[in-house]
Amino acid sequence: MSSLNKGIRKAEVTLKWDPSPLGESPHDLDIVAATYEADAPTGEPVYVVHFDSRSPDGTIILTRDSKTGQGFGADEVMTLEFERLAATFGRVVVGVVIQQRDGRKVFGDIANPLVRVLEGHTELGKSDFTGVAGATAAVVGDFTRGEAGDWEFREGLRGFDADPQSFITLMGNSTY
Repeated sequence: MSSLNKGIRKAEVTLKWDPSPLGESPHDLDIVAATYEADAPTGEPVYVVHFDSRSPDGTIILTRDSKTGQGFGADEVMTLEFERLAATFGRVVVGVVIQQRDGRKVFGDIANPLVRVLEGHTELGKSDFTGVAGATAAVVGDFTRGEAGDWEFREGLRGFDADPQSFITLMGNSTY
């Protein structure tokens, strides 16, 4: 019997936070996605999509990038098109990292951070980072390709005390 469920075809990750109080340096949070080959789902990613970048094939794109948290709606938005992602990929890990320009900041220092993972209007995952308030970066979940080729999302918040570059090397080792 065949299944009508084809898994997740396209997802969107949104991130928002309140701007810093007047007189303080701006908070800059970034969505990060790391891709892994099906036969090597942990360790070093094949490529990473983050601020001012996109995947080489255009399947993962950061469509909105805020450096201050100012504005209406989501401050950062990343689109992931799984139906177009090459069959060699088996895992995409999604995380959020805080830029550390003017002293160390953790999620507990940021007012009202919220990340959502959506497929259309369906919310697949959501976090306000309270579970990792002392962290500077966090994996929020991962997308994995099943044996039939369908993609599914596994929510799982895991915090790290790492700068943006170090976080990229740690993302793939995140398990739930």
